[in-house]
Amino acid sequence: MRAPGYTIETLKNALDQGDISAREIFKEYRKKIEDRKDLNAFLAVHDFDEPRDGELSGIPCVIKDNMLIEGTVATAGSKILENYISAYDATVISKLKSAGVLFLGKTNMDEFAMGSSTENSAYDAVKNPLDYSRVPGGSSGGSAAAVAADLCVFALGSDTGGSIRQPAAFCGVVGLKPTSGRVSRHGLIAMASSLDQIGPITKTVRDAALVMNVIAGQDVFDSTTVPLETIDFTEKLDDGVKGLRVGVPKEFFGEGLDAEVEEKVRAAIDVLKSAGAVIKEISLPNTGYSLAVYYIVMPSEVSANLARFDGIRYGHSTKKAANLLETYNLSRAEGFGAEPKRRIMLGTYALSSGYFDAYYLKAQKVRALIKKDFDDAFEDVDVIVGPTTPTVAFKAGEKADDPLAMYLSDIYTVPVNLTGLPGISVPCGNGVRSNLPVGFQIIGKAFDESTVLQVASTIEKKLS
Repeated sequence: MRAPGYTIETLKNALDQGDISAREIFKEYRKKIEDRKDLNAFLAVHDFDEPRDGELSGIPCVIKDNMLIEGTVATAGSKILENYISAYDATVISKLKSAGVLFLGKTNMDEFAMGSSTENSAYDAVKNPLDYSRVPGGSSGGSAAAVAADLCVFALGSDTGGSIRQPAAFCGVVGLKPTSGRVSRHGLIAMASSLDQIGPITKTVRDAALVMNVIAGQDVFDSTTVPLETIDFTEKLDDGVKGLRVGVPKEFFGEGLDAEVEEKVRAAIDVLKSAGAVIKEISLPNTGYSLAVYYIVMPSEVSANLARFDGIRYGHSTKKAANLLETYNLSRAEGFGAEPKRRIMLGTYALSSGYFDAYYLKAQKVRALIKKDFDDAFEDVDVIVGPTTPTVAFKAGEKADDPLAMYLSDIYTVPVNLTGLPGISVPCGNGVRSNLPVGFQIIGKAFDESTVLQVASTIEKKLS
């Protein structure tokens, strides 16, 4: 079952036929947002602006609050940026504006995208709309919750270690992390630059493809974007999977995987097999080191990226300082929450002169081995599949005091960011015991989002 309400496709038809106007649909969604304030999915709501003509004209969306929309506050879920007004549009925002999208508002998130539950926001936790006692996942929990609760038609999130796919799995919606370099990061408040990627959270696979048609492409403001021929990401959605080689890593089905998640994921693999896909067991022997590598590389980049928030240039500046050093120390102490502080300290330690070789350099070497595992596997298969998360959405507060347990929520998603590959989470049914959604992850070759979407579309059709 997909999330309720309009999809891009159905709303576009209604708008084209004159059944509803852009202003009316905006007003309708604003009322829904007001009625569901208890979810705490939003940090700001925006006023109506007449949309431009374009391929998504009149379609209302929401944006994770670490992307810049000119003239609006961008907090990144942190007190240190609570009054920061964006001076320009992120490239993805410029593209969506040109396509005629309506912006309903900015969504809540883990502070600076650091978390797997959206309990680390400086503006209080987000609830899972399917079960208020559960987390929506993170760090794009506000965006995923808004889509699942039909408080928008689609959302943008950012994915550094699974932050689009994991909340999509927990909320029963579709979340796509594109290949690194496919979508511009210009105007995204950086967490870990070699891992961050912007992508869509949607109600259907087709909607994810339609959003990608707008936001993908090279950008002069982001030198990491790759010059590629423009493609239509919807082109292969109805092609089926007959003859496609699907790899199933044995490492993704070991200790820690909940039985009800495994049952639904294996059932989805059987669906692909019955649809004509060739299923192959594969091995990714170094993926077991992914979390260890990630939690060295990511904090190291965090410590560098967050150094700019010093109380001088922009953001919160303490009123208690007697000198420059106190300005730095107190501004950061007052502005950052516990999780950013933890990761800044970890990263600074890993990059320090006495430990750089032992930690950061070694982590980058193992990262290369993990990438080689995937490169080798993709010589024999077209996509790799498995669970998005080891469990369904967990209880609020259950892992809040145990960072290591929280980090394990990303065990299947982190390798995709370390290797820069595209990955999608698509719902594959509800767990028998919990009756909560289970996410099915599909990983593709670099810049082969079309095949990833093709396989996801088949799962969606067969299991809907």
